[in-house]
Amino acid sequence: MPSPPRMLLVLSENWTLTGGRADLPAAVRWAREAEDAGFDAVMVSEHIVLGPDAAAAGIMGNPRDYALPGNQDPYTPWPNSLLLLAAIASVTSRLRLAAAAVLAPLRHPLLLARELGTLDLISEGRLVVQPTVSWSKDEYDALGVPFARRGRLLDEHLEIWAKAWGPSPLSHEGPHYPFRDVYFEPKAHRPEGPRLWFGGQRLHGPVLRRLVGYGHGFHPLGRPTPEDLQGLEKAMSTAGRDIAELEMIGGTQAVFPDDRSPADLGAALSVIPEQVEQGFTTFCVKPNQFIDDPDGVGEFCREVMRRVEALTS
Repeated sequence: MPSPPRMLLVLSENWTLTGGRADLPAAVRWAREAEDAGFDAVMVSEHIVLGPDAAAAGIMGNPRDYALPGNQDPYTPWPNSLLLLAAIASVTSRLRLAAAAVLAPLRHPLLLARELGTLDLISEGRLVVQPTVSWSKDEYDALGVPFARRGRLLDEHLEIWAKAWGPSPLSHEGPHYPFRDVYFEPKAHRPEGPRLWFGGQRLHGPVLRRLVGYGHGFHPLGRPTPEDLQGLEKAMSTAGRDIAELEMIGGTQAVFPDDRSPADLGAALSVIPEQVEQGFTTFCVKPNQFIDDPDGVGEFCREVMRRVEALTS
């Protein structure tokens, strides 16, 4: 009998529930309430800064929607995801901590490995990391990082992280971050480091290559096509891996009746059984898409668990 779906609470972009500045402790509280309700994980995404290109495609109609490339107000709050997850780790014991959209090329890989490894140790192995290159040239320009090289920078991050979790001293001869004989201690909780997820809008060459080479989970933006999944299965097999090794992360589909109102939870969750049939096991839900009461997140999480159990039992 298959295991019941694992539910993941998205804690980013809930600013219709809380203001994103003085109310950050609310997100910590929601994470604890999600754990108490039976959720498996919480997710926090990041930007360091936003520029005008954040709104290049026009700001989203309903502020409850997901932030996508070019659809967000540049004033959107983006607190530091790793610090927020560290606070959440201190008040939870079982909940996995998903650091999504970690913009690796905007840091040095040894510095980011230090931050990730420390958070993984604090949480005793509960950290999941989804590194990405992102889409905002303005953000890269502000930090002085070449936007055109972001994919190559991420690939070098992944190489160095793998070395960092191994024995010291370590050296690296890559074109962007060369170093010799450094001692990196302490390591992450697991000998192979935190779990890594990869995803994006398309399962194209670089994403597929990183997923096959380093991934423990596939988290697409949207629904992958059957051809995408077949290509992934073939690529995993060619690399001597089984697609069953990957955690498959799906989502709910919020449909807003207008630009002012929340979506219907039952309709959004109704897509889960079909995704379960496709092999997806973990499902993301963002509370402000369905409720407007910041004190109602705990009950919302319990209601989600009740409904998901009824849909999949």
